[in-house]
Amino acid sequence: MIDLGLSKLALIGAVALIVIGPEKLPRVARTIGTLLGKAQRYVSDVKAEVNRSMELDELRKMKTSVEGAARDVENSIQSASSGIEQEWSTTAAELESSFESSSGVMPELVNYPEYKHPGKNWRLKRGSVPAWYKARQGLRTKALSGAARVARHRPPGFSGAARRPRQLG
Repeated sequence: MIDLGLSKLALIGAVALIVIGPEKLPRVARTIGTLLGKAQRYVSDVKAEVNRSMELDELRKMKTSVEGAARDVENSIQSASSGIEQEWSTTAAELESSFESSSGVMPELVNYPEYKHPGKNWRLKRGSVPAWYKARQGLRTKALSGAARVARHRPPGFSGAARRPRQLG
């Protein structure tokens, strides 16, 4: 930025006071301040955009390297699985030939039952406490209003006349 010392700023202020006049100087200073603030915000926005683009470039590079590593792993797994399949087929053929030569009959494969989902859903628990138990214990099964709750606990034989003040006649 421009190197302005204290003496240079004082000289600029004195010239501005003479040229603009003391009445308009505060308004001009305010305008210059807002313009400088806008310029600083613009510069910070540009810096942030540059940083974002640099980060995106780094992420793209990282993505390509991760994709390459994933392809390498996939290729190695595929080659290993093809090797295992070849070994399996050779051993299965050897076992089949040995069983046929020894007994002449292939042993039956065991059929295990297929998994069946029990159909339970833990979110839909119904009736965890029976209604007769709630009735015996006096547990609430329905929501009561405030007035109904007060009426429920009012002593028997209590009338509403005792609440009203008596009028003298």
